[in-house]
Amino acid sequence: MAEVLSQSEIDALLAALSSGEMDANELKKEETERKVKVYDFKRALRFSKDQIRGLTRIHENYARLLTTYFSAQLRTFVQITVASVDQLPYDEFIRSIPKMTILNIFEAPPLEGRMVLEVNPNIAYTMLDRLLGGQGAIPEKMGALTEIETTVMERVFGKALDTFHEAWKQIIELDPYQEGLEMNPQFMQIVSPNEIVVVISFSTKIGDTTGMINLCLPHVVLEPIMTKLSGQYWFSKQKKTRDEEERLRVEERVKVAKLPIVAEMGTATITVGDFLQLQKGDVIQLDQSIDNKLKIKVGNHLKFLGQPGTHKGRVAVQIDEVIEEGEEQNE
Repeated sequence: MAEVLSQSEIDALLAALSSGEMDANELKKEETERKVKVYDFKRALRFSKDQIRGLTRIHENYARLLTTYFSAQLRTFVQITVASVDQLPYDEFIRSIPKMTILNIFEAPPLEGRMVLEVNPNIAYTMLDRLLGGQGAIPEKMGALTEIETTVMERVFGKALDTFHEAWKQIIELDPYQEGLEMNPQFMQIVSPNEIVVVISFSTKIGDTTGMINLCLPHVVLEPIMTKLSGQYWFSKQKKTRDEEERLRVEERVKVAKLPIVAEMGTATITVGDFLQLQKGDVIQLDQSIDNKLKIKVGNHLKFLGQPGTHKGRVAVQIDEVIEEGEEQNE
């Protein structure tokens, strides 16, 4: 936003121009000079601001789903929120996380490539202690996970991927599955060091323990669906969803609507006097031959032609022909 000058600053500027202390042409020249901006090719931006906002919306929902999931699993207070969404080289992400941490490597077909959910050791060991019946204490010395501890962690984070599918389903139907669990970032090479990744950092609190969970999504993995991350696609998708829901509601209401259906055997015209004198056993001659098909009307509109009969001892009409709208019928 451009700086707004006060009245005293405007008066001083006009006075300087009038006295010749400042040259108007020099000011114009400075404005037209090309401004140089430093650009780091190692940090080439692959995600637009609109796409970053789209990823933020998706993972704010993901954070809420993870909060519900871990609260149920750990049976304690859990709060997870999106702290930041940044794009940076993969090598920089690796150098920013602890040398010993919990790295859940997973894939999510139909997207091709690996992604990683990194869990800070404080958070991971608090979860582990709760899952094994403890109060959520952090050990004084954190070493490598035992086979049992690894199995427990793989199971709890493997099921957490179901919430990842749920968070992304408005954009794409994913089928995520866990590929493995690693503790040393140096042994995890999911993309080349200079490849741009987007890192969603979740601020996590479990009981009295706080820490970070980082979700690393490489650009090369998300590239096929980049256009779907824009706000325009997001809102158009929501509108289509609302329109489809409204159409289904109307369709369901129409399906249960009741309409009168009448099968006409024929018609006859008699006088009021004859009508008043009708007795049981009298016969009224209709204007339709027994060889002609019955006219079946829905409301006042002729829709079908059929023939009379019986079905399981009851009077019935068999539909032989459907009358299309606008089709003329001989009376």
